[in-house]
Amino acid sequence: LRWKVGWENELELSDHVELAEFFRRTYGPTGAFNAKPFEGSRSWAGARPEFRAIAYDSSGIAAHIGLLRRFIRIDGADLLVAELGLYGIRRDLEGLGLSSSFRVLLPVLRELGVPFGFGTVRPALHKHVARLGRGGLLVVKSGIRVRSTLHFALLDKPPTRIDDALVVVVPVGRPISDWPAGEMIDRNGAEL
Repeated sequence: LRWKVGWENELELSDHVELAEFFRRTYGPTGAFNAKPFEGSRSWAGARPEFRAIAYDSSGIAAHIGLLRRFIRIDGADLLVAELGLYGIRRDLEGLGLSSSFRVLLPVLRELGVPFGFGTVRPALHKHVARLGRGGLLVVKSGIRVRSTLHFALLDKPPTRIDDALVVVVPVGRPISDWPAGEMIDRNGAEL
């Protein structure tokens, strides 16, 4: 694999087109609604990433993860994190241990000076993400609710939603013991 790690504004239109197709193929099998945000050349679903790590092989994009620095609030306490999202591995490469190569982002996280990486995943991905935790890269937390702003303001829906997702924490500049205890995380924006 060849990794390309860089700023969002370093991507060309052709990169966005290729990423949009990658996400439609990666997320589409989990439900047509999950592929919908990536119509055309849109390569992000909610909040737009600040950095991206894109893995390539001879067949094109093999994997992707994005990150965005933001403040979240855990039971009233503000915390700077690098939100990790838009995670995907090409279907023909699933189960081959490729996810451990996402460690390529650790130097970027350290350079950004954030104490933690933070993300959420569907409960269906618990076993997959827990395997990464065995090497000490991350910790998976359950029983935490996460409030996010909807991507669009709709007249027939509230402006936020609350998910009971698994919370993934990557200790970067501080130990995991410094992660605040709490049962509610306010993302104060759209999910990455």
